[in-house]
Amino acid sequence: MTVLINDIPLSYFLFSLAGGYLLGALPFGLILTSITGQGDIRAIGSGNIGATNVLRTGNKRLAFATLILDGGKGAVAIWLAHLVFQQPDLLYFAGGGAFFGHLYPVFLKFKGGKGVATFLGVLLALHWPLGIASCLAWALSTAVFRISSLSALIAAAISPLLGFFIFDNVNITLFAGILCIMIFIRHKDNIKRLAAGAEPRIGKKPG
Repeated sequence: MTVLINDIPLSYFLFSLAGGYLLGALPFGLILTSITGQGDIRAIGSGNIGATNVLRTGNKRLAFATLILDGGKGAVAIWLAHLVFQQPDLLYFAGGGAFFGHLYPVFLKFKGGKGVATFLGVLLALHWPLGIASCLAWALSTAVFRISSLSALIAAAISPLLGFFIFDNVNITLFAGILCIMIFIRHKDNIKRLAAGAEPRIGKKPG
């Protein structure tokens, strides 16, 4: 007997979630720094596998590549789910899977990044106007404050608000809200440092 949810087989949801997770679990920051001779990124700076910590190696191109790839894997997960299943409901599972794969990658014993680039890539693929608005909020905050974590928190917090008040889309609002909560949880130490005025600026080693 096939279990259906909204006339879609449950197995489709599971495949979308698992496929998205495996894509999201690819640690591009670690892969790129390893193959270019930068060493293990987890032993540098904050120990995070994301683009901000890759920037602490001094290689801006590598950091930019990490940013694009981490965002791209979320978008690709959604694109593949759409290509294979042609079911809009499944795209949220693929995108959510990619996001949580980055946070808790099986390849790194579930010790991953903070998910901001993947979050933005997922939003761009799911709802491009909201994705662009969130990316602009992140970029503007970065330019003004020069603090990566603060920019991430601002972009994450504004996304569900824009989804609800500007784009009037309940599904993307709830989805962005859930991911926003996870981003705040992953940034709990950064939030403490921000409150204490001790959060390092972009390009500087954490104090």
